[in-house]
Parts: sequence; C-alpha cells; structure tokens
Amino acid sequence: MREFTNPPLALPAPVGGLADVVFRRAQEDPLHIALGRKDEQDQWRDVSSAEFRDEVLALAKGLLSQGIRFGDRVAIMSRTRYEWTLFDYALWAIGAQVVPIYPTSSAEQCFWMLYDAECTAAVVEHEDHAMTIATVIDRLPQLRQLWQLDADAVHELYDAGAALDDDVVHRHRQAVTPDSVATIIYTSGTTGRPKGCVITHGSFMWEADTVAERWEPVFHSKKGDEAATLLFLPLAHVFGRMVEVAAISCGVRFGHQPQLNAAALLPDLAAFKPTFILAVPYIFEKVFNAARRKAEKEGKAGPFEKAVEIAVKYAEAVEAKAWGIGPGPSAGLRVQHQLFDKLVYAKVRAAMGGRIRNAMSGGSAMDRRLGLFFAGAGVQIYEGYGLTESTAAATANPPGRTRYGTVGQPIPGVTVHIADDSEIWLHGPNMFQCYLNNQKATDETLHDGWLATGDLGSLDEDGFLTITGRKKEILVTSGGKSVAPGVLEERVRDHPLVAQCIVVGNDRPYIAALVTLDQEAVEHWLAMRGKPQLTAAELVRDADLEAEVRRAVVAANTLVSQAESIRTFRILAQPFTEEHGLLTPSLKLKRKAIETTYAGEVEALYRA
Repeated sequence: MREFTNPPLALPAPVGGLADVVFRRAQEDPLHIALGRKDEQDQWRDVSSAEFRDEVLALAKGLLSQGIRFGDRVAIMSRTRYEWTLFDYALWAIGAQVVPIYPTSSAEQCFWMLYDAECTAAVVEHEDHAMTIATVIDRLPQLRQLWQLDADAVHELYDAGAALDDDVVHRHRQAVTPDSVATIIYTSGTTGRPKGCVITHGSFMWEADTVAERWEPVFHSKKGDEAATLLFLPLAHVFGRMVEVAAISCGVRFGHQPQLNAAALLPDLAAFKPTFILAVPYIFEKVFNAARRKAEKEGKAGPFEKAVEIAVKYAEAVEAKAWGIGPGPSAGLRVQHQLFDKLVYAKVRAAMGGRIRNAMSGGSAMDRRLGLFFAGAGVQIYEGYGLTESTAAATANPPGRTRYGTVGQPIPGVTVHIADDSEIWLHGPNMFQCYLNNQKATDETLHDGWLATGDLGSLDEDGFLTITGRKKEILVTSGGKSVAPGVLEERVRDHPLVAQCIVVGNDRPYIAALVTLDQEAVEHWLAMRGKPQLTAAELVRDADLEAEVRRAVVAANTLVSQAESIRTFRILAQPFTEEHGLLTPSLKLKRKAIETTYAGEVEALYRA
C-alpha cells in the first residue's frame, strides 16, 4: 500500500487559542483538580482549575506590565516543571510566542535560537542558565528581560502586574486565533544548525482533540479513579508539549518530574500514581531491565523469564483475536497468565505507581517483544510516530487494534503517503507552518501541504506504518551495498548489557559497530557471576563480556543479508552523552559527531 488516510474525528477549531480552555474549565468546574505540584516539603498537593486559572491570569498581567506584547517571542530554558506550564499558558493568553530551549543547551546554541527567533525576553530555571545566556548577551540587543525561576520570578511578576485590570489579559486572549503562532520549536539538529518549526495554536488544539478522542480509554476518568499523568519528558520537546496541552485540555490531573532517571522517577510515580504515562522506549526498557535484575538477585530468574514468555504469548493471542486470525488466549494460557499476574506483573505495575493502565510511546522504535510483554503485564502501550513538524503524533496504534512492532495507522485526519524512494510523506491539519527565516529549508520539506519527513517506511494492507530507516542515515559500503543501520542497532540494543550501538560502514568494505555498556546492568552481571567490579578499561577487554556482546551482534545479523551484517565491533569504555555532544536532547545518536570523536576506534575496525 502506498497511501492511507483515516477520516477525521475533530474539526479544526474555528476560533480561539490554547489558553481559552484554562478559563473555560475554571468556569465550568472550578474545584476540579487540574494539576499536581510539589510543595516546599517535596509533597504533592492538588491545584484546582480555579487556582490554575488565577495563577495564569496573574502571571499574564505581570508579563504585560513588563512590556511583553502580542506576537513577542519569549524563550523558556528549563527542565520539566510546573512553572513551565504556567508560563506557557500565561504567554499564550496574551498572544506571545514561546521558544523552548533545552536546559542542556550550550551558550552558542542558546545564542542561535534567541537570535534567530528575535526573543525579547527569556525565562531560565537557575543561575547556571542565566550565566550561560549572559556569555552571549552582548550579541542579543533585542533581549530586554531575563527572569529566573529559582529566584522567585513568578511572584515577582505577580506583584508587578497586580495593578492591571483582568480585562487587559482577556482583550489580548480574544485576539488570538487558531492561525496565531503558539510556539517556535527548534529541531534538536542531529546534523547542521537547528531550524525553528513554526507551530500554530490551531495545530496544537487539533492534535490534542484528535488524540484525546481517538485514544479515549487512555484519557478517560472513572469516578474515584480519575485519569492522571506524570510528565517527565522534556517540555522543550514537541512530544512533552503535546502531553501538556492534551492533559490541560482533557482535564487530566497532570504533574511534572524534572529528572529522567529511575532513582528520581520511580518514587514520584509511586506517590503521584498516574493512570497513564507518555514516554520514549528507553523508559520502558529501564523498567523491564530493573524488574529482570531484581528477579535475578532474588534467585527467581527462571520464573521471571517464564512470566515474560507467558505475557508475550498472552498478548500475541489477544492481538490475533483482535485481527480475526485467532481464538484468543486458551484456558491454560489464561490460568498461567493469572498466576504470573500476582507473582510478577503486579510488581511491574507497582513500580510505575500501581494505577498504570495505558501508555503511549514515541521518539524511537520500540521492540515488538517489549510491547507485547507490557501488554501481557497489564499496561497497554500505544506506539506512535511523529515529528516536531507534525506537532507530535502523526500515526499511532489504535485501541483494540494494536499491531505490535509498527507505529500504527495515521491518526484521524492525517494521510500517510510512501514515495517512490520509500520516504514517508504526511498531510493533515497538524503540520507546521514553516521554518522560521529559512525559506529554502521550508521549500525542501513542505510540498503543497505535504511534509517530506526524511524517514523511510512501508504501509501494510491495513495502513499500519513500519519505520525502516532515515534517508540521510543510509550507509553505502564501498561495494555499493545500501544498509539501513536502525534495524541492526535496535536489535543489538535489545541485549540487557548494551546501552547504545552505532553502525558504521559508509564507503567502507563492510559494516561494523561501536557499542557502549549499561553500567548498572554490567555491575549486576558481574555480581551475579561472582566477578570483581572492573574499571571501564578492564571491562572492554573482558572476554566473557565480549562474548555476551557478540551474541547480541549475531542476533542482529539474523535480520539482514550477509552483505549487510556487522562483521566486527568494538566496546567503548564510555557511553555517548548529550553533555559530550554525541546525543540530541531526545537521546538520538549524532552520527557524524560520534564518528568524528571516535575516529581512531572506527579506523581500528577496518585494519587488517
């Protein structure tokens, strides 16, 4: 199949902007719990719709009092926290445009985004961020204001705007239309300088309305079991932003967690008790691997692996029944599944807060078996696909008709087209307007409303999309063989000891790989085998560890022809990190930067 469209469920909004829902919900149900936020004692407390409305209004007045006007661009540089959402809606209420900046951005990256977007003000989280911008402030004559969240910027602005009349904000808000620009999100830039994607209020509203209606089981609240989600994705990323907008729009209790690591995240999941989460596959891999390590430490590795097998079989049987090609789980399988639900699956759900029923995954491909395991363990993961340019999700697996290992069908109202060279093209109301100040890039990407994604894929007979690679990442060996590295890298990464894998081989005689290790998993692996803890330099030379990684490489090679297979590999002592410029903020590999940094190691892979 070359093209597939799902009929729309939501019509584009005829009037208004993103902030309107805050005021509407406060009027309709002022006591509804809209958000959760942490107090000074690190305890979660509820924020009602009326309280949030009042805070948005007070902050909007403060911004107006400090000279922020309709159409001005204001940057936010922070981790995911309550104040980011507050600033988003306050700025949208007065028609300002938000420019998100990743908190790990360098001074030059900050300079480029602030300069290109002509930001008149910036909000930063703490003094380090302020100092980063201070180093380039002399080249930003248009930047007039800098507010620091940790220096009580919110209350400073509340006080500054206290004398203004509420109607001043409402007049600005009523001037916002669906065509008004809501945000300019800079692509994380695996190559080249980041480009500013111009996204309107209408695109975000349509996306949120469509996702909430089609995936109603995810967003639905039951009496006494209200829907809630804890956001730990970066709000500087379009996926995190879509979660924010959809949660506020749907009245889902919504909290923020600024640290994307298990030590900080798991206690907050237990305390906040979300009913669903939206994450990248990395998070689900971490939860699964932690459960497996715990079982091994307790001497229950065998039962855990059996539980995994039963969960996968159970989910496969449910999947087959949904597609009319099987009767569903047998009586025997249901009994085994019920037993392991008490022994294993309930503990996995408890690690995510205990109330998790659903999850949505995006950002990169999820292994089919991992998705099946979680479904069998009682957490339905809807895998999807999208870009900044498509305002997050363009496709996703629908409720009741999940096809694991794919990124689903087009969301209602979106068309997916596969070009002759297998490039994925998208069309729908959620596409971005243009790249700011970059007509050339816009013309190369947008074609009569169609977005050329740069990703490669295929559609099956039911319109389910499978991502097969990225045009710019296709490797061509010196023998002329074209190789998509993604499928190999993902399979190598399936091994619990492997953190990252990058396949190389462009203009080389064969394909090879650089592999990094999951430190936590390696420490557990050494302890379980009675081996002493080794230094990073010793680990990469350990014969047993090398044999484990070799097994992962052999498994990956079963997916491709001999000419496309990984012939040799090297284990690196250190992981690829964002701090060293080797990962994007959304954890994608910066291939050119990695190959440059590890040029010596790459050369060694090809020495006779």
